[in-house]
Amino acid sequence: MPWRVEEFTAYLRDERNLSPHTVRAYEREVSTFIGFARSEMECAGPEQVPPAVVRAYLAHLHTRRLAKVSMQRALAALRTYFRFLGREGAVELNPARLVPTPRAPKPLPQVVEAGQLAELLETVPDTPTGRRDRAALELLYAAGLRASELVGLDLEDVDLSRRLVRVRGKGGKERVVPFGRLAEEAIRRYLPVRAEWRAHAAAVASGEPLFVNRRGSRLSDRSLRRLLDAAVARVAALHHLHPHVLRHAFATHLLEAGMDLRAIQELLGHASLSTTQRYTHLDLAHLMETYRKAHPKA
Repeated sequence: MPWRVEEFTAYLRDERNLSPHTVRAYEREVSTFIGFARSEMECAGPEQVPPAVVRAYLAHLHTRRLAKVSMQRALAALRTYFRFLGREGAVELNPARLVPTPRAPKPLPQVVEAGQLAELLETVPDTPTGRRDRAALELLYAAGLRASELVGLDLEDVDLSRRLVRVRGKGGKERVVPFGRLAEEAIRRYLPVRAEWRAHAAAVASGEPLFVNRRGSRLSDRSLRRLLDAAVARVAALHHLHPHVLRHAFATHLLEAGMDLRAIQELLGHASLSTTQRYTHLDLAHLMETYRKAHPKA
């Protein structure tokens, strides 16, 4: 095939070691562009794509009222795709590199106070499902994990005696993150529930997932979102939290406590310090908001 999409996805999966979710997102972006280039611009193959076609595609996305961040994601996928084709000798130049990135506002991550998080966790009922939910939320916040990292944990990844968890992050990179006493206690209370659910599992897949549903299967990202929604519904001061907000809270609270930014970078598994640095802006914004509310002359 002239567009070599299957080879590109194999490269992302096997060489770049990207997650299945990320590979599907890249494939979707590239396939949508190819459809546009063939039908609207009469390009028979990638070697016929100049920068003008990429710009026309972004203009097309703009007419569809896509957000700037979605256009940025599409352009990033095309740059990776054409870079791969250049490496394979299929194109001479990367046309997407010559197209400027659409500028989009960068909203600061949502702030959740430590007291609000404590209330959120305390409202989880002491039922079998509630013990699972409490353990998942405690570890999500205590270790600053991504949702995909949490549901991807196996039983052997958690060392309760040393309070350490081995995490496989983006690109298959591993890191070891400490967690606190409350998370340890919550996991210990949940483990008998997990053992009972796993004993009734219809089919045991490879590995021993730490967090499972009542059928004994690995908990999904979507289920994690639902259990967080259920917990949030019990706290009047919180609304519509995404699991990633607990990761933001982890980083922000450590920064407020005086932890070094590079140490936070290591714990979060960020490849670049610039990604972690946005929490310094968040901390300052949070500080100013607190000042304005508290100071009589503010």
